[in-house]
Amino acid sequence: MSNPKEREILEGIAAGDTLVIKAFYKKNYNYIRGYILQNSGDEEDAEDVFQDALIVMYQKLRSDTLDINVSIRTYFYAICKNIWRSRLRKKRKLIFDNELIEVDEQLEASIIEDIEKKEREHLYRKYFLRLSDACKEVLSLVFAGNTMKEIARITGYAEGYARKKKFECKKSLLDKIEKDPIYQELKIISEKES
Repeated sequence: MSNPKEREILEGIAAGDTLVIKAFYKKNYNYIRGYILQNSGDEEDAEDVFQDALIVMYQKLRSDTLDINVSIRTYFYAICKNIWRSRLRKKRKLIFDNELIEVDEQLEASIIEDIEKKEREHLYRKYFLRLSDACKEVLSLVFAGNTMKEIARITGYAEGYARKKKFECKKSLLDKIEKDPIYQELKIISEKES
C-alpha cells in the first residue's frame, strides 16, 4: 500500500492505538451500519459486525498477513459484508445488495477463510469453557505440549488415569462441537471447497 495516511491508520490499529481506532470507527461506522440496517440487521448487529471485522483486520495486521491493494475502507467493508452474509446464511435469510464493490477473488477468499477460522475458534472456546474444571486443566496441559508423565505429576493423577481422562475429555469436547449446527455448516463449506 502506497498511501502513507492509510499505512499510518493500519499501523495504529496494529498497535492498538485508541485514538486511531476511535477515528477509524467514527469515519467508517455509519457506512457499515447503513449496510447492515438495509440488509435485515439492527443496531446491535451493526456494532457486532464492526467489532468482529476490526478484530479480523487487527489479527491479520499482527500476524503480518494483511496484503491489500484497495483502500482500507473497501477492504474493511468487504470483511463486514462477508461476516454479515455468513450470519444471514445461518439465519436462513436472503440478502440483497444493490451496491457492488469490486474485491478481487483471492482477497475475498482470504477474508472468508479468516471468518471461518474465527468461527471454528469461537465454537471450540464455547464448548471448552463448558467442560469440567478437571477436563479444562488436562486439555490445557495437553495443548501446552506437556507429556502424559508431566500431566500426571501436575494433576496428581496416575499416568494411566491421566491418559484415560485426556481421551474422555477430548471425546466429550468433540461430541459437543460436532452437535452444534455451526459445526455442521462449517463442515459442509469445507467439503464444498475440497
